[in-house]
Amino acid sequence: MNGANLDKVFKPKSIAVIGASETIGSAGYRIFRNLIGSGYDGVVFPVNSKRESVQGVQAYPSINEVPKVVDLAIIATPATVVCDVVEQCGIRGIKGILIISAGFKEIGPEGVAREQRLLDLKKKYELRIIGPNCVGFIMPYLNLNATFAGSMPEKGSIALVSQSGAVCGAILDWAAAAKVGFSSFVSVGSMLDVDFGDLIDYFGMDIHTRSIVLYIESITDARKFMSATKAFARAKPIIVIKSGRFKEGAKAAASHTGALAGEDVIYDAAFRRSGVVRVMNIMDLFNCSSILAKQPRPMGPNIAIVTNAGGPGVLATDSIIEKGGKLAQLSAETIEKLNKVLPSHWSHGNPVDIIGDGDEERYQKAIEICLEDKNIDGLLILCVPQVMADPQKLADRLVDIARKSTKPILTSFIGAASVYHAREILNRNNIPTYASPDEAVESYMYLYHYERHLGQLYETPEELNIQTPAHTEIIKKILDAAAKEKRTLLNESEAKTFLELYGITTATPMIAENENKAVKAAEKIGYPIVMKILSPQISHKSDVGGVVLDLRCGDDVKTAFRAMTKQAKEKVPNATILGVTIQKQVKNYGYELILGSKKDPVFGSVILFGLGGIYTELFKDRAIGFPPLNQTLAQRIIEKTKAYELLKGFRNVPPVDMKKVEETMIKFSQMLIDHPEIKEVDINPLIPQGNDLIAVDARIILDPEPEKHPHLIITPYPTKYMKPITLKDGKKALLRPIKPEDENMWLEMFKTFSEETVRFRFFRIIKDTPHEVRTRFCNIDYDREIGIVAEMEENGKKRLLGVARLILDPARVDEAEFALVVTDEWQRQGLGSEFLDYLIEIAKDKNLTKVNGVVLKDNYPMIALCREKNFKFSEGDPGEYKVEYDVLLDEGLTDGTLESGKKINDSDEKDSGKTAKKNPKKPVGVVKS
Repeated sequence: MNGANLDKVFKPKSIAVIGASETIGSAGYRIFRNLIGSGYDGVVFPVNSKRESVQGVQAYPSINEVPKVVDLAIIATPATVVCDVVEQCGIRGIKGILIISAGFKEIGPEGVAREQRLLDLKKKYELRIIGPNCVGFIMPYLNLNATFAGSMPEKGSIALVSQSGAVCGAILDWAAAAKVGFSSFVSVGSMLDVDFGDLIDYFGMDIHTRSIVLYIESITDARKFMSATKAFARAKPIIVIKSGRFKEGAKAAASHTGALAGEDVIYDAAFRRSGVVRVMNIMDLFNCSSILAKQPRPMGPNIAIVTNAGGPGVLATDSIIEKGGKLAQLSAETIEKLNKVLPSHWSHGNPVDIIGDGDEERYQKAIEICLEDKNIDGLLILCVPQVMADPQKLADRLVDIARKSTKPILTSFIGAASVYHAREILNRNNIPTYASPDEAVESYMYLYHYERHLGQLYETPEELNIQTPAHTEIIKKILDAAAKEKRTLLNESEAKTFLELYGITTATPMIAENENKAVKAAEKIGYPIVMKILSPQISHKSDVGGVVLDLRCGDDVKTAFRAMTKQAKEKVPNATILGVTIQKQVKNYGYELILGSKKDPVFGSVILFGLGGIYTELFKDRAIGFPPLNQTLAQRIIEKTKAYELLKGFRNVPPVDMKKVEETMIKFSQMLIDHPEIKEVDINPLIPQGNDLIAVDARIILDPEPEKHPHLIITPYPTKYMKPITLKDGKKALLRPIKPEDENMWLEMFKTFSEETVRFRFFRIIKDTPHEVRTRFCNIDYDREIGIVAEMEENGKKRLLGVARLILDPARVDEAEFALVVTDEWQRQGLGSEFLDYLIEIAKDKNLTKVNGVVLKDNYPMIALCREKNFKFSEGDPGEYKVEYDVLLDEGLTDGTLESGKKINDSDEKDSGKTAKKNPKKPVGVVKS
């Protein structure tokens, strides 16, 4: 997984600086100076072949002469020798490498060749490499400054990761003024090895880090990035700024989807799907970071404004409404309390205008009253320097108030010289302060939308029965025929057959090679009909006059056939005209939809939905998503479009069956999952028709080399892990991976657990499992975790009998932790044994070497089961055993012996006052959770 072996880099006990220098101003000078002058308590060795000492410290001519094997080698040498130096480090046994030097892929083929050699060395010696072409990193809690930047930032809770060294410097400069501290600061450079995914994984587990801030120019491994962000975004907010939003001179796309799904909207969709906050400029990045570092996260959109001037209050109100927030409705109780402490002519509403003669005492009373109002989620304090209110005294009072508050308090002290010292007080005491009310509101709303979006993203989806088509041989024939004819564009009939097999209704076309056959086809289908040109070389038919609507008789059909084929030949002389297709004209209600996909070079297959028809690219009403989809994810995509309002019903346009739209999108998603050879798809138009959606036109473009391009960045439901079993009583059950739709069944199962079953599984008594907890167990990333449920269906109702899990460890790529629990009713039916056997099978399939867990010492059936399955035992925390299964050896200690040699026997059981015989039905359950 992503964060493996990075402790050698970020928590080194010893460092060698190769290229350490006496030349003032050089990178080698400044890095070594920062390391020995920042209070780092590890050992630092300068390596310089030309000097006996560097900055007063004994130097060594090469890494081979350094008296110990260091954890981290920092390389600040010319690029021409970097690869040789890295190889010397690898031979010496050094695992952490930081390459400051530039001169790699950014200079062209020679640099690319150097990077390839570095990659070969990384694999050969199992190295972790930061860079090349980077500033370095800072770990404030270790007083470790491994950069050529200036001073050490303050200790804090934000991990900053940036692809731009210049942006790193700007943020550090801002942070020093705003009194914002960092848990870590990393310049990633070219990301030859360690990338954003690795660092999110690493700092996601860091105890000092509460939020992660990323400056991204590009993502190199989208799947790793998505997996890491999804793993931590719910616990630690991740804020992203992505540069390069507009790409000029993009090549013309072969489909409407290709033209609409540009790079930036795909990045935007990826950030939304993974639950990160995207901001658009550096100032927003600063401002959001300030809130995260200093205040509780916003839990609602309702903001109250307390001000001593009406004008700024109105401007702040406008900003709140514009950015999707709400002006909090003050309760009657709050207004009554405010009436007692404010002048009679106060605003009597929100904004709470305490009037220009209000002093800091009046401010404090108004603020404290507002904080008690349950209708208020956050507070914005505006202060305009006037006669009575002293900004510094008000700032001092706000410090005391904020310390007691569980709601975010933001401030905007408007002005410059007269409020300078007040702002210093606020910054120093973790109260965000902004130059304008608009900046404060913007920051608040970014983080509120983050909380809201996470909630929506993890809503429990409705179960929809979507199946892979049974007649896969038909699809194979279509693909084989295209390959044989060296075609990448399927004809309309082939494309629609593809869709029909996935349950997407189409307007089925008939092919007509001449005008007489066209008339016969029209008469068979029934007028009115639509005629379309049929040619492998013509993708956008409308552009060449290749679509004619509303043909109502044979003469119309013949006339249209002649005109269409003639015009197509004139506009595309090299096109092979095979004839036309005839299909029934589908009535629409004034709008059409598009559902499409294209393969992005970074993110693989993406899904596009929005308003379609001939104005698709003009209106550009689209939203992007990624397969796999479920009902919730499909709904989130639909809601991002203007088409959503039409689908709900608008004026005389009837509403559409929204579940049918979601179902169609999920079927489409499944088609993309099953077929990596699909490069682009357009269903345009897709027309609502009663309770159905009709694919009127469809285009599928194939990828001749699918193995060379990314396919899916999110692992779909692993159907290969479905296995029917028979329990001891003869009843049948299905072992299958857990999915988000299982949340309600999971809750029903949990409610049947006895207290002892809960304790054995979770190592403590849990009475309640709110949605946020349940979704953690059901809505999982199959790259990181496999949860296997045992499902039984009786009398038409399904239920879960137990759950087993393998949780992969990001820090140890070949190991996983296991957990399992069986409901009280279904114990002693062999289900625990089936679970454990299947987890070991899955571990082998995933090429794991070890499976480990923790068992309470009084959980005798679990101990017996682990003995039976050849697990090794060792002492864990008090009252616990550690158990481990060696997947490679497929064997362990089977006689109940600890690795220490101590027997697991009755004495252990007597220590707990119980014996296995007296507790024959103890539930199976392991691993702290």
